[in-house]
Amino acid sequence: MATTPNRLKAGKKASFNAQAFLDSVGVARKIVEFPKKSTIYAQGDPAKTVMYIRQGGVRLSVVNGAGKEAVVAVLRAGDFFGEGCLAAQPIRIGAATSVAPTSVLVIEKDEMIRVLHTEHEFSDRFISYMLTRNIRIEADLVDQLFNSTEKRLARALLLLARYGKDNQPQRVLPKISQEMLADTIGTTRSRVNLFMNKFKRMGFIKYNGGLQINSSLLSVVLHE
Repeated sequence: MATTPNRLKAGKKASFNAQAFLDSVGVARKIVEFPKKSTIYAQGDPAKTVMYIRQGGVRLSVVNGAGKEAVVAVLRAGDFFGEGCLAAQPIRIGAATSVAPTSVLVIEKDEMIRVLHTEHEFSDRFISYMLTRNIRIEADLVDQLFNSTEKRLARALLLLARYGKDNQPQRVLPKISQEMLADTIGTTRSRVNLFMNKFKRMGFIKYNGGLQINSSLLSVVLHE
């Protein structure tokens, strides 16, 4: 089952500069800097804030009772996370970890609720963003259930590169390890390494001061 281009472009509408808007309306918030591999919040922590990534990247993960970790998402600048508190979630159901030096805008739950109620433009954009991310999560589940490891890896790389924003190869920032890619798509590091080498030989990716993704990688996702 192939993933459609529309799903890969799902995040394209989210071009609204939330940080500039929050600055303009004087939202009470603080900026926190996290070094690479820092715990932003742990699974089970009280859920009291919504966060917005200004710079860097964040890995969301969940650990089950047996201690097995699953990566739920890798987020980048312009993404919100921790929004579960807005739906009366008392504790964090997963952990958030920085995957690069990361700057995060932290907004208290009550302040976020106030802004959503009073600033309709921001509210509309936030709801649109959350719906888009829910569609992305649903597509990820379908991808996990029906697509091969090769297709899942190709799709994950295209999403990380924000495929669809322009026609040029895009640098994947922050740098993502093969271990994290393996956790994200549900496979082993050796399998990721195998397909990364294949993609490189075929010209779909290249290493030039960082990992670059060519839009031609989409052919792997669309191939039946």
